[in-house]
Amino acid sequence: MSGIGRLLHIAVDAAELAWMDDGVCAETDPEAFFPEKGGSVAAARRVCARCPVRTECLEYALGHNLQHGIWGGMPEGERRRSRKGAAA
Repeated sequence: MSGIGRLLHIAVDAAELAWMDDGVCAETDPEAFFPEKGGSVAAARRVCARCPVRTECLEYALGHNLQHGIWGGMPEGERRRSRKGAAA
């Protein structure tokens, strides 16, 4: 992709991700959102619970099939079960 197509692609990506600027997680240690396997997700859930863009965050993770991290207050396993439930 080159020229105007590349610029349009970048503009669409920026618009799609504009909600991230309002995320409370931007002010938080990112390690809370990527705990070790079997580690606690409680700290990330507390941050997500007070976040104004929690819904957008979760929708983004589900829509892009993100496999790692806590998004919208849900770890990957919960998102996977959510996707399976929606498909049924």
